[in-house]
Parts: sequence; C-alpha cells; structure tokens
Amino acid sequence: MFLQTDDQTIDDLRLFSKRDTAGIFDLYNNTHTRGGELLLQEMFRMPLADKQAINRRSSIIGHFCQFNTLFPFEGSTFDMAEKYLTNRNEQSNHGMQQTLSEKDIQNGVTAVIALMQQAKQFIEDSSIRNIAAYEEERGLMESLLADPVFVPVLSEKSKGKIAYAAITAFDVLLRVRERQKVERLLSYIYTLDVYISVAKVAAKRTFIFPKALERGTGELSIEGLYHPELQHPVPNDIAMNKNRTVVFLTGANMAGKSTFLRSVGTAVYIAHMGFPVAATSMEFSVMDGMYTTINLPDNLGIGASHFYAEVLRVKKVAAELKSGKSVFVIFDELFRGTNVKDAHEATVAITLAFAERKNSRFIISSHIVEAADELAKNPSIGFWFLPTKMKSNIPEYTYTLEEGVTNDRHGMIIIRNEGILEILKSGRRRAV
Repeated sequence: MFLQTDDQTIDDLRLFSKRDTAGIFDLYNNTHTRGGELLLQEMFRMPLADKQAINRRSSIIGHFCQFNTLFPFEGSTFDMAEKYLTNRNEQSNHGMQQTLSEKDIQNGVTAVIALMQQAKQFIEDSSIRNIAAYEEERGLMESLLADPVFVPVLSEKSKGKIAYAAITAFDVLLRVRERQKVERLLSYIYTLDVYISVAKVAAKRTFIFPKALERGTGELSIEGLYHPELQHPVPNDIAMNKNRTVVFLTGANMAGKSTFLRSVGTAVYIAHMGFPVAATSMEFSVMDGMYTTINLPDNLGIGASHFYAEVLRVKKVAAELKSGKSVFVIFDELFRGTNVKDAHEATVAITLAFAERKNSRFIISSHIVEAADELAKNPSIGFWFLPTKMKSNIPEYTYTLEEGVTNDRHGMIIIRNEGILEILKSGRRRAV
C-alpha cells in the first residue's frame, strides 16, 4: 500500500533538485550504487501507507544507524558486475552483435563472485542476524545464496586468479543459466544500500525515527520540528487529533508560514517512507493520501488563472475526501488569487467543510484573519500564528509558533523601509 500524492505536492516540498537547487532527495542520498540511487528515487515517489511496513523499514534503518553499519561492498566492484550482467550477447538496435571482451568477462565474473561471497559474509554476521525487522530480507538473501548451484561460487578462493576454464564455466552459470537469481541478489543489495545510506544521514544529522500509528486515529504529534535544509532552524511543536482536525495559521509576510508548512509537510511525507525526520520526536496516524498547495502556478496551458487553479486544487482534494480516504492537506494562503471578499467567504466555507472530515487533517494558512471570527465557532479548528516583534520600525521574526490569531500586517512598513516610495517620487521629479 502506498500513500497517494501528486507532482504538485512533490514540487511544493522540493523533494527533488531543480536547476541549481538541491532537493530533499539529495540530502538523504549517500548511496554507493546506481541501483541503490534509482531505488531511493522510487521510494521518494512512492511513500508507504501501511503501519507495519513503515515501522519495519524504520526499525531496520534505525538498527543500522545505531550500530553504524557500513556498506560491505566496493562501488567499483558493482560497476564491473553491472556492466557484465547487462550484456547478454544479444543483437543491438543496429543489428550489431554486442559482445564482451575476455577481460570484461574475467572482471565481471570476478566481481559477481566477490559480491556473492561478501553478501554471504554480511548476512551471517551476528549483529545482522539480531535485527528482527531485517530477518525477512536477510532470509531471502540467505535462501538464494544457499542454492546448490552457487556452491562453486562461494567456494572459489577470493584472492586467487581464476583459471580460464573456470571463468568460462562461471560465465555460463552467472550470466546465462542463473542470471535472474543473480539479479535478484543485486536487488536485495540495492535495498541494503538505501537503508545504510539513510542510516548515515540519521546519525550525521541526529534525525529521529517516527512511530507510525493505526490508520483512522488521526493522531499527529511532532516535537522539535524543523526544516532539514535550514542551517540555523527554530524548532516548533505541532499536535493534531480527533478533536483538532484543522489548523488555521496566520502571520505577517516573511514571518515563516511557508517554511513551517514545508517543514510539517516534509516530515509527514518522509515519515510515511519509514525514513528519519528533522525533529526530536514524532508519532503519526498513517494516511491514505497527502496533498499540498504551497507554490501553485497559473495553469496557462488551459487558460486558467491562479484563482481557477486554486479552485481545481480544492476540487481534487474534495474528490479524495468524498471517496472516503483519509488525507493530509496543506493550503498556503488559500484563495490568494481572488478579491478579499470572495477569498473571505470561500476560505470560511471550505475550512468549515474540511472540519467535518474527521478522519483527515488540514493546515490552512491565510492573511484573512477576519475569517477566524466565524471559524472559531467550530471546536475542531485550532488557531496558531507566527508573531512579528517590532524593534523601532524594523520587524523581527521569532519563527516560533504561538496559539491564537495575529493581526500583524507589516507590508507597508517593509515598503517604506526599502525606500520604494521615495525612489518613485524622486524619479517623477526627474521626469519633470
């Protein structure tokens, strides 16, 4: 079972790099193999939606983190093995016969033998045997390596030069007859590569391993939450449950609302992958889907304005809710693309409708603080804000959540501090 999401959410959370900007994926990617990197990308696009699967993966990575487990294979060995195995002596697209040189075959056979022997040594280590959550995957590797056809492979002296006749026999065994089994072993090793890569990140950055709770409980409790890419983050706590299904977030421009929303969204998303997150503790109810709207572009391809793009986004979420799914939803500045009156009415109507969906959770930020008066009548809606402290005429931001609603509006102060009006006035005088 996988968490349902979409490209908008993946873009909002900046999971993958764009142009010269690194993504969250890059932060977790310390893989040693190309196959491991591709698998990690797949995991990022397909978070889990099963409590047991999430907690099992989290437990495996947690143990590797605790024991500082090292990846027991050389990257160069993998390169040779993959080059060797990807060549089947078949016709190319141009009709040319693709063949390996004797040296390529010798290097490839030697590399695969080394990988298989190292894999056997790794899974027989007592510290690996004692990881209960990893037992299923370890058992699959053990069963595969115990196949009688691989006895000669595992018996081959690792440091000795393999005779030409033996190379030929091993080539037929590994690249032809038992190729699928060898490739299956590689897939297990790629998974191991991902686990150890992520474990290193957890250890280096002191990330914690969230605990997944049963679907339907609607619990979300995060302490010491921060965005993993920040150099000097300010941690915050967040709690949602069956009594608080919606959070209405307010704050002035630049107070940190979008960063906080990305922090929450990233933590919830990464937690569903079974990966460690940037916080001091976290428990969460498994959800069916997650959808965010933080940086929604105009859909010029269908002639849609920003407001209409927002409407379509809300419609998509409504369809997911109608189907009975439990979803985690973030809207940053809901209905910013229309006039204040329509935005006010729409924000109140949609937020109240969301509040009735007891098995889903919603965080909505807004500049329309007047909406809070009507929303406060619903006990399922909680109110937080990010304050601004004025020092003389200079706004200072704490980035620390407080309960309630703020009326902070400092747009004109910032405009005046930047001297924009003076620039425009002086420019007009020169024009005369």
